[in-house]
Amino acid sequence: MTKMNAVGWFDIYVDDLDQAVAFYQEMLGTKLEPMGDPTGESQMMSFPAEMSAYGASGALTKAPHGKPGVGGTIVYFMTEDCAVQQERAIKAGGQVIRPKFSIGDFGWVLLCQDTEGNIIGFNSMK
Repeated sequence: MTKMNAVGWFDIYVDDLDQAVAFYQEMLGTKLEPMGDPTGESQMMSFPAEMSAYGASGALTKAPHGKPGVGGTIVYFMTEDCAVQQERAIKAGGQVIRPKFSIGDFGWVLLCQDTEGNIIGFNSMK
């Protein structure tokens, strides 16, 4: 049996999809793409994805069965240097919860709150 990564996909639930898309595009310097929902009940905008590459991708999702907020799972986005996202956070409409800090051999982490109230992380090796 082939080993698999623990996470294959993630949804970040939002109420204001346009505002959330603008925030994440600014923070990550990338464009999110519309994504169809087979159930027809959700609106989704996906992060860039190469499904055969290492790691997991996901989407911002507006759905009747999920709401944004503090206290749930934290998704960590890999970046070149999370100090860049720290500088972008306020401009993008979010807030810095914990400025860039060392996690030893695993690099550096920044914790932010997005425009929807979700806590997210950014991880870099420098």
